[in-house]
Amino acid sequence: MITLLLQYSLRNLMRRRLTTILTALGMALVVFVFTAILMLSNGIVKTLVTTGSYDNVIVLRKSAGVEMQSQITREDSDIIESHSDAKTDTDGEKLSAREIVVLISLPKKITAKPANVVIRGVTGKSFRLRPVVKLIEGRMPRVGSTDIVIGKSIAKGFQGTEIGQRLRFAMQEWVIVGIFDAGNRGFNSEIWGDVNVLSQFFRRQSAYSSVIFELKDGSMFDALKQRILRDRRLKVDVKRENLYYGEQSEMMSKFLTILGLSLTLIFSVGAVIGAMITMYSATATRTAEIGTLRALGFRRFSILMAFIFESLFLGGAGGIAGLFLASFLQLFTVSTMNWQTFSELAFTFSINFEIILSGMAFSLIMGFAGGVLPAIKAARMKIVDSLRTA
Repeated sequence: MITLLLQYSLRNLMRRRLTTILTALGMALVVFVFTAILMLSNGIVKTLVTTGSYDNVIVLRKSAGVEMQSQITREDSDIIESHSDAKTDTDGEKLSAREIVVLISLPKKITAKPANVVIRGVTGKSFRLRPVVKLIEGRMPRVGSTDIVIGKSIAKGFQGTEIGQRLRFAMQEWVIVGIFDAGNRGFNSEIWGDVNVLSQFFRRQSAYSSVIFELKDGSMFDALKQRILRDRRLKVDVKRENLYYGEQSEMMSKFLTILGLSLTLIFSVGAVIGAMITMYSATATRTAEIGTLRALGFRRFSILMAFIFESLFLGGAGGIAGLFLASFLQLFTVSTMNWQTFSELAFTFSINFEIILSGMAFSLIMGFAGGVLPAIKAARMKIVDSLRTA
């Protein structure tokens, strides 16, 4: 019986192709918006969470929140590194780096409007701590020079960022000597230079923004954290690097999700009304057909299910079309302000299995909501009245 009802519903949709296509497209638009917002939120989370490494530890001033607000004195940095169970590098030294992070303003290529960009003062070990950062053009900056390397997203999105060009900030000209790529990670939206030179021109010689090191074993983190926090000389926070960047995505992700769901709710009302009109129209034009089916022995429940199946097929078709269109958004890279650091962050839309399931579930709910009332109306028709209408 179920198979028969499904075939009947599909055949009726095929008979009204234009109406079916237009209604499904309306639902596809809503699913597209819904999916795009979820992909946007997921893209931000994915970019920031994958920026850090699970085995890396970042130490900030207590309650600083982000590196820009943090200051750790050189003396405290020495104490922190003495506590650390950092992995030893090939040169026999601990794989640890002291970094400074500051913001500058650069004009964007498309709008020419200024936007904040992160400048990170690094050492040679900063690159070893982040093996995902790969130099794709030019060379690495020389120690003690005003050489800088820029992330791939900075090279794409900002003016005057080709190799050999100079950027002026902190009353000094800085030569771009290389471009690096960190994949879809936040480092792509940063500029890196020698930490000692940058701290001199930004007058940050007395303190660093953070101390980062890689643990010998990731499971040692809790013991290390307690050891550093128990040291009364230090007023710092200790976090895994991936957790630190993940926390930066929470506020933006929540905002985008709430905004997206609000917009989708408004659009979905229109889509549900469209589906409802389509199904009411189908009910009105098939009154005689419904009476015939009832006369042949089909029960009210079967009529109800047949119309609900039609509506679910409409929603399903809209969901598939909307997801198909939204999947192409992964080809685009967008940038927005990271509200935690007030700097530009480039990222791509990212889809996953949960988003696909959510999009399909949402489209089927719209289809059901649009079809249930017309289906009830069709199921409640009396045989005599229906045949008399014919």
